[in-house]
Amino acid sequence: MGSSNYKVLFREEPEGGYTVLVPSLDGCITYGENIETAKSNAKEAIEFYIESLKEDNLPIPTDKNRLEMNLEVSNG
Repeated sequence: MGSSNYKVLFREEPEGGYTVLVPSLDGCITYGENIETAKSNAKEAIEFYIESLKEDNLPIPTDKNRLEMNLEVSNG
């Protein structure tokens, strides 16, 4: 069994904890009360997501062709 790397985005929530988004896996979102729990939950969510794709014989997206950058915009 191989392995893949996925970029994840952690968003600190005002009520506490972190929401985690996996941009390459549409709809793959999870949450953790702290960074370590959020990371663990993200890994589990990604594994379940990929397993579901395999069961449905669907292609497994990767970050291979994903370009990431930050854009500065004026807010005033």
